[in-house]
Amino acid sequence: MAADTAHPTIAYKILTALQYADWVDKGIFIGASIDLQDGYIHLSTATQSLETYARYFAAQPDLVVAELDLSRLGEGAELKWEESRGGDLFPHIYGKGIPIAAVKRHWDRVDRALMEGLAEGTV
Repeated sequence: MAADTAHPTIAYKILTALQYADWVDKGIFIGASIDLQDGYIHLSTATQSLETYARYFAAQPDLVVAELDLSRLGEGAELKWEESRGGDLFPHIYGKGIPIAAVKRHWDRVDRALMEGLAEGTV
C-alpha cells in the first residue's frame, strides 16, 4: 500500500497527566470522556494544536501533549481525516485505541509557548 502523502504523518493529543499515566500503564489509550462520547479519539495536526489548546485546554493544569507517529497505530485503530472546526481536516482515530508505541515523544509542561512552538515547527 502506498504511503498517504496528502496528510501529515504526525499528530498530537492533548490530555491530562492522569490520562497519560493511565495510557503508559495500560499500553493503550481508548480516549478521554469527549472522545468516548463522540465515538473517536480527537487529534490535531501541529498547526491545529494551538487552537485546540486555546479553545479546550488553556485553563486546565497538569496537561501532557503526546506526539504521535500515525504509522505506528497498529491493527484495530483506523485513522480518518474528517472535516471539523473551520472546515479543516482533523485526524480522528476509530477502533480499539492508540497504543503507547505510537507516542514518539511527549511534553509534561504544557503552556501556550510550547503550543506555539509546535504550531510553528520550532519545538
